[in-house]
Amino acid sequence: MATHSCGGWKDAGYNSRRGDSSFQTFHGGRGRIPPRRMNILGVTQAYYPFLEKGGPTVKVRAIARGLVAAGHDVSVLTADLGIGSANTDRIETAPDKFGFISHSDGVESIYLRTRACYRALTWNAGVATFCKQRLASFDLVHIFGLYDFLGPSVARACRRASIPYVLEPMGMFRPIVRSLALKRMYHLLLGGAMIRGARRVIATSEQERVELIEGGVPVRKIFLRRNGIEVPAEMPPAGMFRDRWRIPADAKLVLFLGRLVSKKSPELLLEAFARWQGRAIGSRPSLLVLAGPDEGDGYRQQLEAKARQLGLNGGVLFTGPLYDAAKWSAYRDADVFVLPSQNENFGNTAAEAVACGTPVLVTDRCGIAPLVDRRAGLVVPHECAALEAGLEQLLDTSARARQLRAACPEVARSLNWTEPLAALEALYHELVRKRASA
Repeated sequence: MATHSCGGWKDAGYNSRRGDSSFQTFHGGRGRIPPRRMNILGVTQAYYPFLEKGGPTVKVRAIARGLVAAGHDVSVLTADLGIGSANTDRIETAPDKFGFISHSDGVESIYLRTRACYRALTWNAGVATFCKQRLASFDLVHIFGLYDFLGPSVARACRRASIPYVLEPMGMFRPIVRSLALKRMYHLLLGGAMIRGARRVIATSEQERVELIEGGVPVRKIFLRRNGIEVPAEMPPAGMFRDRWRIPADAKLVLFLGRLVSKKSPELLLEAFARWQGRAIGSRPSLLVLAGPDEGDGYRQQLEAKARQLGLNGGVLFTGPLYDAAKWSAYRDADVFVLPSQNENFGNTAAEAVACGTPVLVTDRCGIAPLVDRRAGLVVPHECAALEAGLEQLLDTSARARQLRAACPEVARSLNWTEPLAALEALYHELVRKRASA
């Protein structure tokens, strides 16, 4: 079986009864008396190994594995987005009555058969049978994301069976960018009931907490818990990414890594980079790397056309999606990582870049902004001129860049999964105890 290169933090060993000892846990607290073991179900539209679906596939897996390492039984219910395809050889699966099943790193993952799909939305008829046969065995359910049918179906079954569930919107609560009418209809028909029935709604940043409050979610129901980051036990060697793409060692490398979607504003970064490069005549060569999967709607082609229009021929590299060692080597070899999003509930990629010692430039619309501002990076408004000025400061002022780079390890240590997992586990126990005493 092929394994994912991302391990855990080095401060504790992975000792789950079902786990793979080659992985390390993200949960601290040696010597404490373990609380009651819980049986937890996670529900998510997309899960590992479908990494092309973005950060949530990594985050949900990190949470699941961390809870297993803490001594709990964890299952993940998700959709089959193409088990058997070339990109799913990272795990071993077996046919199951619901579709496919996998046991990896102590986590049971159930991939429901997909009967129909539209973009990221799938129809999985087996969810009703799963709830009927297995839902009662779980102490608590954690639903990740919005705008799918899995979450509302499981939430409805939980309410009928009086099983507590928490909802983590993952930045999807406020409809933006596209399909706004459909998203509002979703909230009216499905999302509203799911949110009202949740015992807690999890926000991963103060920015997301404010969005939830402004959207009508009661303050008492909101639980603030940041994301964590998970890094390989060993980083790939420096220079690997530059060697792979034949990038000169002295070239200024600006990296964007994420899904190529308008919400993340890569087109704004193209404009800012072109302006900065136009003023940096006579300096070292520079390259903007846009790494990530295309959503299949022609957006990458639009970005390529814009790059040509801006005169960036040869100055922009589209690598496609990068996973495992290829991803971490890109972070390591970049001079600066940029997350120019117009709305980002947290910003895991920026945190991963910091973990690799790379200063970051993020907009003030990213939830992670307060955690990195003037410590491991710069925070700027969501404007072309501001991004250009940020690039100038990080790329043209070597002393400032060295200062931020030197602070990255300390910031990265403060962004591991230990604290958020402990908070999440405490929340689960509170809700399970309330159910038992009701």
